[in-house]
Amino acid sequence: MLPPAFVRSSFDQVDLSRTETSLQKVAVWSSVDLIASLASELPIDVYRGEGTDRTLLKTPTWLLDPGADEHGVEDWLFQLLMSLLLRGNIYGIIRDRNRRGDAFPTAVELLHPDHVTVRLVDGEPVFAFDGRDIPKADLFHRRAYPLPGVVLGLSPIANHATTIGLGIAVTRFGAQWFTDGAHPGGMLTNTEVDMTPDLARTAKERFMAALRGTREPVVLGKGWNYQQIQIAPEESQFLETHQFTGAECARIFGPGLAEVLGYESGGSMTYSNVESRSTHLLVYALNRWLRRTERVLTAMLPRGQYAQFNRDALLQTTTLTRFQAHEIALRNGWSTVNEVRAIEDKPPVPWGDQPIPAGSPAAGDDSESEK
Repeated sequence: MLPPAFVRSSFDQVDLSRTETSLQKVAVWSSVDLIASLASELPIDVYRGEGTDRTLLKTPTWLLDPGADEHGVEDWLFQLLMSLLLRGNIYGIIRDRNRRGDAFPTAVELLHPDHVTVRLVDGEPVFAFDGRDIPKADLFHRRAYPLPGVVLGLSPIANHATTIGLGIAVTRFGAQWFTDGAHPGGMLTNTEVDMTPDLARTAKERFMAALRGTREPVVLGKGWNYQQIQIAPEESQFLETHQFTGAECARIFGPGLAEVLGYESGGSMTYSNVESRSTHLLVYALNRWLRRTERVLTAMLPRGQYAQFNRDALLQTTTLTRFQAHEIALRNGWSTVNEVRAIEDKPPVPWGDQPIPAGSPAAGDDSESEK
């Protein structure tokens, strides 16, 4: 049996065998929620063809509710990304397929990863849900962080359990410090009397009785001195450790997330506006998850069609910047007036379906006005 000094306290017993425990660390929750929420709320467009042959198609009904559970695509995508971000894998059972042409899935029930197991049978992986084998034809499995020769993707939480566990332990210690009396509130000393245990107990009882009573003064005799113990908040709650582990946890899910979420990470990074912050988030952290998700959605479409998130919805600009972009697109014939009006939620005009010829006065060529 370990001596008392070596017995672990409750605050440092962080069990990450259940992955959701990691969400107790605010930086983990914020990072995962930021990516999953933004991606699941972006508009989804369906296209056919590339370049000049690209055509925007109507989004099929099953893609509006891929889980066929009436919770919608946003709910389904959030579940999918939470599984990928926390565990590196998503599992599902294909409940329905397209009955004509390509037999692509049109309804996938996502499964809780903790209820799915995998084993090798004659060198082939066999997946089971709650102990029952999933037929290979009905299995829906995608992974992140893959390794050669390994069936499952790596789990970010399992591989960074020490860092995340330290962050949670620090939070728990700060709470225990105050709620469980991890430190004395003050110190009562006597410079005149050699205190015996009985005298010390009596003095403490009289002093505490006065504090808890009717606010009458306490009388203890000569030589007594009371000193209140003050603990700086940054010391009692290890704020520097909080900040460090927070930044480390945010970096697990992508470079730049720590800065976007406001964690000091040893460097300096400033943003001129919200647009530059959004661009930084998209380029360094979000885009790779969007592309993974687009491939999943594309697998639920007929061959030749593909799904794409409308990233412009993330890069919200100021009114002036947006209008300047419209003006450039119109002047160079990239967009029509009605396309711009649709973006701005305005009704079309009869003459607005054709690109404005480059060099015309309407296109902003000043040469006509100079003649």
